[in-house]
Amino acid sequence: MLRKARRWTAAAVLGTLLAGCGTTAADGEGAGKGGAGDGPATDLTVRPIAAARTVTDGKGVTVTTAAPPKRIVCLVALCDDMLAELGMVPAATNSALLSHEKFLGKEKAAKIPVVPGGFLSPETEAILSYRPDLVIGLEDTHGKLAPALKGATVFWPLQPGNWQDSVGYLRDLAALTGRTEQGEAAEKAFRAKLAAAEKSRSDRTALIIFGSDENFGVATPGNDVTAGLMPKIADYPWKSRGVEGTYSMEEILAREVDVLFVETLSFGGPAAPGERLSDKLAKNPLWSKIPAVRNGRVHEVDAEVWAKGRGTRSLGIVLDEAAAALR
Repeated sequence: MLRKARRWTAAAVLGTLLAGCGTTAADGEGAGKGGAGDGPATDLTVRPIAAARTVTDGKGVTVTTAAPPKRIVCLVALCDDMLAELGMVPAATNSALLSHEKFLGKEKAAKIPVVPGGFLSPETEAILSYRPDLVIGLEDTHGKLAPALKGATVFWPLQPGNWQDSVGYLRDLAALTGRTEQGEAAEKAFRAKLAAAEKSRSDRTALIIFGSDENFGVATPGNDVTAGLMPKIADYPWKSRGVEGTYSMEEILAREVDVLFVETLSFGGPAAPGERLSDKLAKNPLWSKIPAVRNGRVHEVDAEVWAKGRGTRSLGIVLDEAAAALR
């Protein structure tokens, strides 16, 4: 269940258990799916975004709104991230991402209604009670809501696999909302940050692990948006082994990991000391032998940003924090 979950938890809470407005060809798929960091450099070009009533996203999903959507309900954190970049707030959300200090902060975020039912089972009646003109969710989790929402609002299912997808979704939402300048500015800032990070790429071996107890998973490019950035900024030799595949502690030890990023998946905010994933993994005798652990280079990161955000603002925070840790 945990292995399947990381794909959902990039936009979920603990217990689950991850056309014209798209990205440029110069970004290349290789840059977002792992490798030795020798993929094409990030293109700094940002094409103009035109306001539109209909967009077709990079996954082939066509979305049409009668007017620029203003009341947007977010069922996935990527939606909250995009709205923040466009200078908007959701009519309701089921993510805690906006509480982060680089988004709205706890006080302002607390004023936004929370969709009942949680990430896996948001209540349809509650969603419609917020009078949304657009509902944005995760396709493999919220796609089942589409029939119930049809005719009452517009539903847009997202399924990002890499940062290029996230940028494409941002451009599409900027076109629909008419916030084209904000969308272009956000894309430009992210591309510049990623390009700068590439130029100062570390030769340290890094690893992102996630979980809630001694059972853990490894975030890999191709399956995880955040992990897809890592080969561009560090030695990241971890590749997807499919839904049922994982890495053992013995394999991690053999890789001589220099820097560990740990995402503790928990309810109700950050886990307390002693309840974090790194604390629980410390019970494993092999844990203390990993170079990153021996040298004090284990970093418990904010899972709301690292695992769930997946938008340009969240990924920019990841780049900043990862670069500092990899020095």
